[in-house]
Amino acid sequence: MTIAITGASGGLGRRTAELVLRTADPREVVLTSRNPAALSDLADRGVAVRKADFADPGSLATAFTGVERLLIVSTDAIGARLDGHRAAIAAASDAGVARVVYTSVPEPVPANPALVVADHAATEQALRESGMAWTSLRNNLYAHMQVPALSQAAATGLLITNTGAGATAYVTREDCAATAAAALVQDGHENVAYDVTGPEALTAEHLAALAAGIGGRDVEVVHVDDAASVQGLTAAGLPAEVAQLITSFGAATRGGFLSTVSSAVADLTSAPPTPLADVVRAAHATASH
Repeated sequence: MTIAITGASGGLGRRTAELVLRTADPREVVLTSRNPAALSDLADRGVAVRKADFADPGSLATAFTGVERLLIVSTDAIGARLDGHRAAIAAASDAGVARVVYTSVPEPVPANPALVVADHAATEQALRESGMAWTSLRNNLYAHMQVPALSQAAATGLLITNTGAGATAYVTREDCAATAAAALVQDGHENVAYDVTGPEALTAEHLAALAAGIGGRDVEVVHVDDAASVQGLTAAGLPAEVAQLITSFGAATRGGFLSTVSSAVADLTSAPPTPLADVVRAAHATASH
């Protein structure tokens, strides 16, 4: 059995590759990247490293040759990645790939206001229509990406948010990688979508309590609407498109689209998911030294 991972030089792809290699023969692992040189250390271990660029469909046919199970890590070109995803799916089908695992997003339905939803929903549809077996890993928001905002809240005593009373089941990238690796190496998991989540769904009040714990002061939650959220984030120096993306996730949280807590991490990896509190404490401890 040959397992392949796209985007293997990125954070999620690289960690997934390292976990797959704990159990798989390196000679049966293919890692693809737009920058194969970044994977030279893994190539030295006997892994096949191939160039694959979703914007260059010609590169994909060669990259996926002989592959049985393929992880497609969604690219980061939000709003401009669907054609590339579809090209990768078509190339995988043409190459005879038996099952594709794809990193998606929770609740990819039209009502979900998160700006990433349209790309993921259409990619999942393309997978369902491809004739290949598929597994969708609907990863919740990354825990480590909340650390800067919580550090800021700890410093200022204010947590400014547009999430309302909604909650988010933050998950670590490491748990997402472990789940992806398990989905690749294990039999089963055909034609199913898993919500990949942390152990609990947290509200803004929960986050404020975490921030208070690391800052040693009370943190007040300040609720704002979406327009004020975008304005505040851009005023803080974020690019407009990043501010709009973050705000859209806040709106998705407010609408209840990120609150599902599942047992997928434990079910697939036999280890419990890591709580956000552990990530925050570890980051704070590192920063304190």
